[in-house]
Amino acid sequence: MRLRSLEGRLAVLLAVASLSGALIYVGVTHWPLPQLLIWLHNNLAQSNLTQSVPSPNRTDAVVICAVILIPLSWWFAHIVMAPVKRLLRALEGAVASYRDGDFSISIALHRRDELGDLVRVHNELGQTLREQRQNLAQRELLLDTVVQNTPVALVLTDANGRVAYANIAARHLFNEGRSLTGLHFASLIADAPDALRKATEGTEDALFSVEMDGSEETFHLSQRAFRLQGRPHRLQLFRRMTRELSRQEVAAWKRVIRVVSHELNNSLAPISSLAHSGAELARRGDIQRLPGVFATIGERAKHLHGFIDGYARFAKLPAPRLAAVEWKPFIDGLALHCQFHLQSEIPAQAGWFDLAQIEQVVINLVKNAHEAGGPPEGVTLALNQVGHELRIEVADRGPGMSETVLAQALLPFYSTKRSGTGLGLALAREISEAHGGRIALANREDGGLRVTLILPQPATLPS
Repeated sequence: MRLRSLEGRLAVLLAVASLSGALIYVGVTHWPLPQLLIWLHNNLAQSNLTQSVPSPNRTDAVVICAVILIPLSWWFAHIVMAPVKRLLRALEGAVASYRDGDFSISIALHRRDELGDLVRVHNELGQTLREQRQNLAQRELLLDTVVQNTPVALVLTDANGRVAYANIAARHLFNEGRSLTGLHFASLIADAPDALRKATEGTEDALFSVEMDGSEETFHLSQRAFRLQGRPHRLQLFRRMTRELSRQEVAAWKRVIRVVSHELNNSLAPISSLAHSGAELARRGDIQRLPGVFATIGERAKHLHGFIDGYARFAKLPAPRLAAVEWKPFIDGLALHCQFHLQSEIPAQAGWFDLAQIEQVVINLVKNAHEAGGPPEGVTLALNQVGHELRIEVADRGPGMSETVLAQALLPFYSTKRSGTGLGLALAREISEAHGGRIALANREDGGLRVTLILPQPATLPS
């Protein structure tokens, strides 16, 4: 126990108080008060005063001790509690300053006890909070600088639809560079093009085009709802996509031209050669070999027709016609076109999708799985109903895909096969997104590839 600690000081004061009480009690009952009273009695007797001075009994001694010790105890308590009360008042002021966001308060109290340790820890906490506040302010400044100078127009609205925050791009896009804070966003865009207003009225991300400065400008709207300081807010990001879409369109057309040119050359070159050979055979009268020449020309023409037809189907994909689909006929129909092992129980609820489109997608996925190079018995099909989503999984035991191929496998015209058109997975992606779903590719941990077709399902099937 430290002597300079509060416990040590209190122990010393209690010991002093106890010793004082004992000394007062002895002084009252034994010495010097009884001797003083006897002396007073003798002097009064010599002065012919008949009144005697009584000696204090035990009760009188206790009363006298209490009269002396109570003020003394009060004084000792004041000595002990005075620094504690001063520290509590200082801590109360510091906490009030922290509540108001002022972390510059430090307590100037130098003690070598527990109160001193508390003051030191408090001052260290204040220093830490000041440093964190400074770092936070610097980060907020950096974030505000980045947000204000980004080319993406950012608009944050509150529950009443009024703009709580908008960056420079948003001010130039919607209010000719003037501030948007406090304005009602719906009123602000009341005279805007219909495509812009309809996109902001929805809750999903959207891609729309508007007429600006005599030319068409395409925007991508990304919007999210969240709670800020306990209140609902809505964040909308308007990103200009015209240049990016133009670059992507040019790149896509270049890929199309390369693929089509390659395929046309592969078919037209043999056709041209065979036509020349057939003309030469006819000139020489060797008509026995002409049927073979014409058959080969017909085969190449049929292949070319199928290639062009595939591109045409991709470009003219109709909107899905959703209907209830019973699973057993669906599985039996798939088994007529491809081989697979069903690895899951058939869902109890019927599916809700376009039967022809999804059937074609699954058939293509199963055929791709067989062409992956794994064993035929490793191709599996699984049907799972997870919440309001239907998951159709096709897996194989082939080598899987590299990260580069996974990143580009769903792009149109991308293929790693020598004779591939790059439309199979792209068509599957197009059909799944037309259903409001998505498609995901992932390598399996124990080898192979898993393709998951995710389709939204209603809680109850429409009648």
